[in-house]
Amino acid sequence: MTEIAIRGLTKTFGQVRAVEGLTFDVPAGRVTGFLGPNGAGKTTTLRMALGLVRPTGGEVLIDGRRYEELPRPRQIVGALMEATGFHPARRGRDHLRILAQVTGVTDARVDEVLDQVGLTQAAERRVKGYSLGMRQRLGLAAALLGDPQVLLLDEPGNGLDPKGMAWLRTLLRRLAAEGRTVLVSSHVLSEIAQTVDRVVIINRGRLRFAGPLFELGGTAAALEAAFLRLTDGDEAAPETGTPGEDHLALKESAR
Repeated sequence: MTEIAIRGLTKTFGQVRAVEGLTFDVPAGRVTGFLGPNGAGKTTTLRMALGLVRPTGGEVLIDGRRYEELPRPRQIVGALMEATGFHPARRGRDHLRILAQVTGVTDARVDEVLDQVGLTQAAERRVKGYSLGMRQRLGLAAALLGDPQVLLLDEPGNGLDPKGMAWLRTLLRRLAAEGRTVLVSSHVLSEIAQTVDRVVIINRGRLRFAGPLFELGGTAAALEAAFLRLTDGDEAAPETGTPGEDHLALKESAR
């Protein structure tokens, strides 16, 4: 099974260190929540994983290789970074057909993913008439086109109503149950607590926690309390890959 290994990942933009020495694993067959305040470095980390930003140091390995070294990257990694980049006058199905040619899959796969994300009835509508939630679903369909073993999703629930959030939760857990590696970034802690098996929390580009959700108590309230504690203030983060005092205290309080 395909896993993600992040080792000493660092990114500096001028004088700003956006990501500093991140080291953690994202196992296959699990949904991992990737959490942190605005500006914590989550999106930069995901962009480095996809080869869109060059790391200053360290690396992200997917199945032991960097993204640019993967033989058919779109069939190994599916990504949703933001629900934009759609031509407003293009129909949903046509948008996916164009991507299918780049990905190397057939039009039959387009119909499969449209059904998978619940857009079959809207497939012939122009994207300019889609709601934000529908555009999110179209972005998810694009991520799933290559039937990838790894999914990197940045705020996939943005714009979804409660029914859509419940649908997304079921979809992500089913994909993980099939053996896929799912890394999802979100600010909706209550939804994360119902969806993920593991949690990675970063703050100011540094690792604050990486481990099973149950170590933080397993509930939305416990996750929120841990998140606020681990991301509060300006104190130095624990050494990357090594549980700090906050991490150990949280584990004790969850017992």
